[in-house]
Amino acid sequence: MALINVAAREIHCKIVYYGPGMCGKTTNLRYIHSQVPKEVKGDLLSIATETERTLFFDFLPLDLGKVRGFQTRFHLYTVPGQVLYERTRVAVLNGADGVVFVADSNKSKMQENVNSLKELAQNITRQNKRFAEFPIVMQYNKRDLPKEVLAPVPTMDHFLGVTRMHWPRVEAVATVGTGVFETLRAISRAVISKL
Repeated sequence: MALINVAAREIHCKIVYYGPGMCGKTTNLRYIHSQVPKEVKGDLLSIATETERTLFFDFLPLDLGKVRGFQTRFHLYTVPGQVLYERTRVAVLNGADGVVFVADSNKSKMQENVNSLKELAQNITRQNKRFAEFPIVMQYNKRDLPKEVLAPVPTMDHFLGVTRMHWPRVEAVATVGTGVFETLRAISRAVISKL
């Protein structure tokens, strides 16, 4: 749930990048952080153990303007994708206003994508939120993979329920920034319209 700071005239929104391990969540945040002007972003903080990576930073987007006279500040998080860290994912997801689901476009990762999306649905529902109404943007990352291992977009749409759920979808190559800001704009619009 968005936090409203009346004194500072700011609305704070939490966006979580969710998905299976090594799908590109961290790469998305690192790319965004590297491109956003320093005067509108906070430090990129990493909360890490030996094997998990959870990143956090906040920034004040210049192009989103104000919502009823309040400036909107987004706090972006990633969750560790490894199966072992479900509790951490639940904790990071708590209080989220929107989710970017980062799916790995490798055919061999389809089941991991599906399992992670099912877990996301369960975790959102456990927080007494309606999954079907929750702001979600799908990002199909790693679209630069060789054709023989690249899952076709219609196949991913089918297995991940994009058409059925009417989620916005962005194709991306996060390592070079392709689709990264398009994804961020899409989830930002979805969250603000929900506000």
